[in-house]
Amino acid sequence: MTGILENPLELPCGQVLPNRLCKAAMTEQIAGPRNEANEGHAVLYRAWADSGCGLLITGNVQVDPACLEAPGNIVICGEQRPEHLEALKTYSAAAKAEGAKIWMQISHAGRQTPKIVNPEPLSASDVQLALPGGQFGKPRAMTCDEIRQTIEAFAHCAKVAKETGFDGVQVHGAHGYLISQFLSPRSNLRTDEWGGPLENRARLLLETVNAVRAAVGRDFGVGVKLNSADFQKGGFSFEECIQVVEWLNDTSIDLLEISGGNYEQPKLLGIDGLQAPEEQAVRESSKAREAYFVDYAAMVRERAKMPIMATGGFRTLAAMEETVSAGMADMIGIGAPLCSDPHGVKKLLAGEAGRLENYAKTMRLGPGFLGPNSKIGMVKMINALGQMAWNYIAIEAMSEGREPPRDIGLLSAYMRHAGKQKRQARALIR
Repeated sequence: MTGILENPLELPCGQVLPNRLCKAAMTEQIAGPRNEANEGHAVLYRAWADSGCGLLITGNVQVDPACLEAPGNIVICGEQRPEHLEALKTYSAAAKAEGAKIWMQISHAGRQTPKIVNPEPLSASDVQLALPGGQFGKPRAMTCDEIRQTIEAFAHCAKVAKETGFDGVQVHGAHGYLISQFLSPRSNLRTDEWGGPLENRARLLLETVNAVRAAVGRDFGVGVKLNSADFQKGGFSFEECIQVVEWLNDTSIDLLEISGGNYEQPKLLGIDGLQAPEEQAVRESSKAREAYFVDYAAMVRERAKMPIMATGGFRTLAAMEETVSAGMADMIGIGAPLCSDPHGVKKLLAGEAGRLENYAKTMRLGPGFLGPNSKIGMVKMINALGQMAWNYIAIEAMSEGREPPRDIGLLSAYMRHAGKQKRQARALIR
């Protein structure tokens, strides 16, 4: 590898990332009924260890077994069985086999917990997701004691990550999960110290970051994933994002990843949700870029004291190099293409491929039926969820040592994965 992307990046904690490329977090959903790491995680991350990325960030590791993003999540909460701790050590060692660093993304799904896992999950307020299909129940507003316990749970999870060989953690504050629910005035209707003005809505994020740092010490990587905006009317805005970044400057985080959207408005997939997206203040050049959040990241970087990572839509080497060389971001996050080809980044850097491919996005059922301009709400959501489901199926295949499948369409992927989730939920050991 040559060029600016091969330059190492020293983080504020003193950790040095080997290059400027990161395998961004993607939920794996391959844990068993005890929600513990297993051999499949090691097999999967051994493949990604040779991806060409200098940093690997895991998918959602949950801090509350009652509020999962999916029944196949890893959960770290309370005392862990010795077998689980050993599996986590094997997992982290496999990820680091080729010299990459491995960070654990730690999360709480809040109201984005599927009903098959919990029909009444916790959230900032009792605002239900506005999605068709009845997949998510009406949440219950957390008590102040439950909020404090959740902060402690994040810190405990981070401590276990350090003890089992991970190099850092990323606190998930984006994509509509619990911390993002507190940040958004659409889902946070509280009138106590955790709601109302942005200072209160950001309290959960800021106190969680501080608790995590206190638990792991100064030489361990601590990152945050933050929405540039929810892209919803009355939601978390880019102006609020900038203010939160100013507050994060006073903490000790090492890497800030800029993303956007949530389940209702899945901008993280590069598509719009059921409602028209709320426009945000952004440079006109954003509309012409292949990566959707680059200009948001660039504007954040102008105000941030910590390194910035831009994720979402990167496919060509030129776009990645331009982003870093122009100072728009310090790191490049790559997600879905690594499900299609776990070694795609390495091939791109070696000149063996012209661009990264995401095979899920090329498999549509027909013009106008599942396309992004469909006017049919449920079909539109199946399009979005089908792309994610295809990635989950590819991840499962890689965790079993198989090649990602290329012969399954989005609707088939969605139905197949939905069936798997139901089976996993029924098998959970509560």
